[in-house]
Amino acid sequence: MTDPVQGSTGTLTSPIRGPGMLGEVLVAIRGGTEIYIARADRALEAGTTVLVVTVNPGRIVDVVPWIPLDLGPGGATPT
Repeated sequence: MTDPVQGSTGTLTSPIRGPGMLGEVLVAIRGGTEIYIARADRALEAGTTVLVVTVNPGRIVDVVPWIPLDLGPGGATPT
């Protein structure tokens, strides 16, 4: 079974200073917010919006930067 936090977005509350380093991510889940230990394959600043791609034992999650789709009216991509 997949952990419900997988696929969620969150905000880094402490930076990930580089590969192999850990930070913290705040994720809205289960009607509240929870902090997870986060790791990424590159440095990410605190305040970065991220996507949780993998959940590991010990509340450690792998994250990637979230790239929002800024769609125009009717779902069209702005030109």
